[in-house]
Amino acid sequence: MKRIIIMGASSGIGMAVAEALASRGVKVGLAARHTTALRALKEKYSDNVEYESIDITHNDAPRKLNELIDRVGGMDIYFHVAGIGYSNQSLDPHCEAEIIATNAAGFARMLSAAYGYFRDNDRKGQIVAVTSVAGTNGIGEMAAYSASKKCAQTYMVALEQLANSKKVDITFTDIRPGWIRTPLLDSDKEYPMEMTLEYVVPQIIRAIVKHPRVAYIDARWGALCSAWKMIPDRVWSRLNVSVSKETPVSTEQPEASEGPNEEASV
Repeated sequence: MKRIIIMGASSGIGMAVAEALASRGVKVGLAARHTTALRALKEKYSDNVEYESIDITHNDAPRKLNELIDRVGGMDIYFHVAGIGYSNQSLDPHCEAEIIATNAAGFARMLSAAYGYFRDNDRKGQIVAVTSVAGTNGIGEMAAYSASKKCAQTYMVALEQLANSKKVDITFTDIRPGWIRTPLLDSDKEYPMEMTLEYVVPQIIRAIVKHPRVAYIDARWGALCSAWKMIPDRVWSRLNVSVSKETPVSTEQPEASEGPNEEASV
């Protein structure tokens, strides 16, 4: 692993993976809308880290990505973690559209830019993206989120087919985690089969290194998704699927985040 660009590195999975790699001497380019945490990591690992403020919903994002790649000295791996996600049971149209704009349109904007970099520079590369187990079937409480993750997964399949047909030397890895306990999750709720960052980050790094086509985080979620795939839509749509349950409030838990969350994952 030589030079990696992490899109969506300001917190959660992106920041944890970035610090783990930078501490091992990997050259890392960090990108996110907000750069305070990125700047702090640059100060800690000045020789190994570069960063850029990039909003993947903006048309200038591909240009800024290429500028970051130049400062890093090239790109061997593009790792996409950026995204937003939250329950929207009321189906507020603005929220639904915002999720799709970031997780589907923004995803396509940045993966196509990364693909173009490898293609145009005739470089062997790897594109890794964190999607979600939520992309397996539509989840009523998170309709736009689960749909956007299915879109991301299908987009990666399409890009891989294109790369194979055009003889572009890119490998693709779709990382599909379940619930990960970070401050981005509602602190007053419990989520099914929650995992900690400390538990999932080594598995994510292992997936980046070994680059399987699809990596479920973890095996329990992989088994559950295999079962979900076997349920017909007409049956699934009648199931009462709940993504969380209320728990007593504890002052030791992180505060719940309001509004859209970067690097949120299920």
